[in-house]
Amino acid sequence: MKNNYLSHIEISKENLIHNIKQFRSLVKKETQIISAIKANAYGHGQKEVIDILASYTDAFMINSFEELEMLRKQTKKKTFVLGYVMESDLAKAMKLDCVLSVFSREHLLNISAIGKKLNKVQEVHLAVDAHLGREGVLFTELPEIFTEIKKSKYIKLTGIYAHFANIEDTTDFSHANKQIATHRMAVNLAKEYGFKNLQTHISATSGVMAYEIKENAHPLVRIGIGLYGLWPSEELKNTFKKIHPKFNLLPVLSWKTKIAQVKTLSKGSTVGYGLTYKTKKETKVAVIPQGYADGLDRRLSNKGEVLIGGTRCKILGRVMMNMFVVDVNHLKDLCAEDKVVIIGKQNKLEITAEDLAEKIGTINYEVVAHLSALLPRVVI
Repeated sequence: MKNNYLSHIEISKENLIHNIKQFRSLVKKETQIISAIKANAYGHGQKEVIDILASYTDAFMINSFEELEMLRKQTKKKTFVLGYVMESDLAKAMKLDCVLSVFSREHLLNISAIGKKLNKVQEVHLAVDAHLGREGVLFTELPEIFTEIKKSKYIKLTGIYAHFANIEDTTDFSHANKQIATHRMAVNLAKEYGFKNLQTHISATSGVMAYEIKENAHPLVRIGIGLYGLWPSEELKNTFKKIHPKFNLLPVLSWKTKIAQVKTLSKGSTVGYGLTYKTKKETKVAVIPQGYADGLDRRLSNKGEVLIGGTRCKILGRVMMNMFVVDVNHLKDLCAEDKVVIIGKQNKLEITAEDLAEKIGTINYEVVAHLSALLPRVVI
């Protein structure tokens, strides 16, 4: 596909649809899929992903009021806001029609008070901190929360959820079992307080693969990283593929740019800030117009690679804010605006988000989530 961008993120519509269909095949027909599109759809582009998935998902999940505002310009699809919404934004969020997450008694009372002012009954899902140690109500706090919900005319509790801490670690299921038990206890306690037919959910991508596929325990699942063709962990991928060899995920995102300049540096020339690389011989280099402001981690300095001319070209020196330099000494007939792949395929070679993550000691989630929202997203 031709475009006039110097640098852009390419989004494969076909692969995104393929991935959500793969997850449909893992769960019961009646199970609803919530597509996680928080953090600019894991760096892929919220607007573009909504356009593609709106007809394939049962609901969307986002993190913030700001994301909700953007989403409502595109779709009326059911949407869960599972991050914290400030008291000053609650009324606006409630007017936009969403399911809010409740983290605490104070948060609950704020929603109820605003519901009274708006004369609106607000649908909520209760976040239970089932041994994750982040947002959510502790099990010991649940009786007080349930009592407050029953007292309010403006709160409608329709679901209870939790989130796994390490279920992608398929070698040790002990903590996951502890979390499952606590979540189940919370649901049972809710029933004792008279809350029935609650939509429960605990599984994201890794939970579906390691737990939900065996138990089919919950009517909702939240699919995030897997939608985008990325695996939560290599351990889970290896384990799951042995049992389900036909299941496959296809990367949705490619990151492409063009050479800005080609030149030959003499022996002993330094490259970039800090003088961290010095040429050992006369060396042809290419300047690439992307940097850490665009999402290319500075830790890839002197160790990352890109694809040019169907070959791997090593990064020389430090990754800078808006550019970096690569060794192209082995390539002939290069010129400005020749194609460069930072993530993706070129000819028979490929660089993945996992490749970059491994080089800098992080996870694929961070690599894609850090991609600048200013980079154009081009759907193919």
